[in-house]
Amino acid sequence: MTGSDESTLAYAELQPDDILTTMEELGYHCDGRFLALNSYENRVYQIGVENQQPVVTKFYRPGRWSDEAILEEHSFSIELAEADIPVVAPLTLNGKTLHHSGNFRLSVSPCKGGRAPELDDEDMQRQLGRLVARMHLLGETKSFLHRPALDIETYGYQSVDFLLEESFVPESLEDAYKGLVEHLFNNIDACFERAGHVSNFRLHGDFHPGNVLVAGDRLHIVDLDDTRTGPSIQDLWMFLSGDRNEQMPQLATLLE
Repeated sequence: MTGSDESTLAYAELQPDDILTTMEELGYHCDGRFLALNSYENRVYQIGVENQQPVVTKFYRPGRWSDEAILEEHSFSIELAEADIPVVAPLTLNGKTLHHSGNFRLSVSPCKGGRAPELDDEDMQRQLGRLVARMHLLGETKSFLHRPALDIETYGYQSVDFLLEESFVPESLEDAYKGLVEHLFNNIDACFERAGHVSNFRLHGDFHPGNVLVAGDRLHIVDLDDTRTGPSIQDLWMFLSGDRNEQMPQLATLLE
């Protein structure tokens, strides 16, 4: 079995004892409190620590990101936090933010609580708009070397090629599928052409209400796991709700 296969198997069979043992190896004296948190790609847990505030640990799914890509995410998070943007960045332990334990890769972050923001609150929308602007201004100062871009090539053409090459589309539906995506991509290409030049820079990448925690008058921005290079609208559109007539004033408030 290859190292990659072993890591995938270990990740699939990850148990609470594995998690607590790994945290103890990092120097945390766990008190037995253990809570699994919502996460689509990785395994994320809130861990109780004796005589300290709880921490959040993230076990990274094998094969999704390289170590270099994860470290770029950590570096960007720390840059944002050091600029007084309320991003919850990973903790540095023994000079590292990414840790290896057996077949596992993980990080540890402070535990910050809160609720999702109210999308119909104009003051909240303005505050989110200011935070996005500050994130993007800092995002423009450097470039990612190891993380992908969000564009029609990676999110569109490559995805279609993968589905066809791996025979996920039934043979009887291939012609219809190819015709559909050709029509779709023609329209997407026309949208990009109509938009003209679009600046691309480092983004949060998955900025939605679930990744913003409201605690009193403070916000906490979490989970930059999908950070990548892309256009600014990627960090805005997921805060719009309702039909077009409802979304337009929301977008105007965010942009303001």
